[in-house]
Amino acid sequence: MSILMALIPPLTWGAVGIICTIMGGSAAQQTLGESMGALILGLLVYFFFVMPQSIQVTSHIWQVGFFSGIFWSIGTAGQFIAFKKMGVSAALPISTAGQIISNALMAAAVLGEWITVSMWLFGSISIALITIGALLTSARSHLEKQRKEKRSPTYMQGIVALIISTIGFMLYFVFPNLLVKTGYVSESVHNANHGINYMTAIVTPQACGQVIGSILIGIFIFHEGRQLFAKPAWRNLVTGLDWGIGNLFMFISAASPLIGQAMATTLSQTGVVIGTFGGIYLLHEHKTSDQMIRIIIGSILVIAGSILISNLKILTI
Repeated sequence: MSILMALIPPLTWGAVGIICTIMGGSAAQQTLGESMGALILGLLVYFFFVMPQSIQVTSHIWQVGFFSGIFWSIGTAGQFIAFKKMGVSAALPISTAGQIISNALMAAAVLGEWITVSMWLFGSISIALITIGALLTSARSHLEKQRKEKRSPTYMQGIVALIISTIGFMLYFVFPNLLVKTGYVSESVHNANHGINYMTAIVTPQACGQVIGSILIGIFIFHEGRQLFAKPAWRNLVTGLDWGIGNLFMFISAASPLIGQAMATTLSQTGVVIGTFGGIYLLHEHKTSDQMIRIIIGSILVIAGSILISNLKILTI
């Protein structure tokens, strides 16, 4: 059951790029719309699970969740910019590779989830497989290389946006468990009901941080104060609901002793397969025959790496 829950985020998050592109809007509008959709789901979780279960949402939990949401808004804005500058099928794999490397290594090294040499060995192999697979899916065609065609200026702008996005997403992922590691949130609070209470309690304050962060970014970074709440933002509520479902199950999986942060975050990024093929077949992003071969090989490597890391604890017994 734990593995099944951990597989929900890649299904929903893999569709985010496709849904937000279909819904339209600027990067600021898409970020705000997604955060508002996440807030709707966060409120549903609070009123229909947290309150009935009498789960205590302390000031520390509010602070941890809120800042995690702020970091998310930075990561998401950067990713949406990259989608527009590079295309979903090119930007998503690179974003995935960056998130896998940063999140898994932060969880393994800083949170101490990989405690043996064999765990580090198999974990590193799985990260390498997924990263190589993700990068293969965004490779240029042989024809482009033969013509020595340069990447467009917007492509490099997309790379810069992805670097900022990766840092934001890394902090969003790791922050809730990092504050437990430092003692800011007690182990007893974190471990109650196998971690489910803590992670579901975080969802609502996290969504508040996402909305506020999105509004601040939209006004002060994108300078879209007047257009921020236009129709595209409201259409992207659908994007937010889709993302929010994946977010809920990702954090529940990260808290589970059977999954953990490193495995949960890595598995969550395998949605790159859905996002890449969705960008090609649903958004009609053109790929040459040699690119399609690499995309298929890359997808196989991503799946292989995911299977390896999902069985990490079994392989290292």
